[in-house]
Amino acid sequence: MKDQPSSRCIKMDLRIALLEAHSRSHTEMLRAWIGRDEGRINELIDLFLNDTYQVVQAAARVLSELALQAPDLVTPFIGPMLQRCNDQGIPVAVKRNVTRILQRIAIPEAHHAAAINLCFGLLADPGETVAVRCFSMGILAQLCGPYPDLKQELKSIISQALEQENPTAGFRSKARRVLPALG
Repeated sequence: MKDQPSSRCIKMDLRIALLEAHSRSHTEMLRAWIGRDEGRINELIDLFLNDTYQVVQAAARVLSELALQAPDLVTPFIGPMLQRCNDQGIPVAVKRNVTRILQRIAIPEAHHAAAINLCFGLLADPGETVAVRCFSMGILAQLCGPYPDLKQELKSIISQALEQENPTAGFRSKARRVLPALG
């Protein structure tokens, strides 16, 4: 007799499932379960924007993976995600995954200003994590295409960080790729 699908495959409490495990395979399983289901995507976004630290952190991982597989599914939520990054006490996982998402998708023009402001703030903060700063650097470099006036400010912040801080190898590596592209 074939195995019957478990009730978990048919109906799942996403909040509980997010807290069950913290592995790549679990994240991928949740991303696949959410798929292109609008109700499940809305539930994930709601948990990401409004729940406790641990749930937000787990939802950020799944959201990031979902955006990498199907960017069109998260594009309508770019505005609230950018706003969430400005909240006090936000888990670094949120900033890391939102900037990771923004670096790999086409940011709608309506959100360019908010993305630019957020990323300049994150990049200029020496206390911010390397990943968040590097993703922010990449986003800003991309936005220099439609806004070439940003190039000087971006070059200045990167150069200042390289001179005045003790940057990590990851930061230096990203800077070496971005600076020549800025001209």
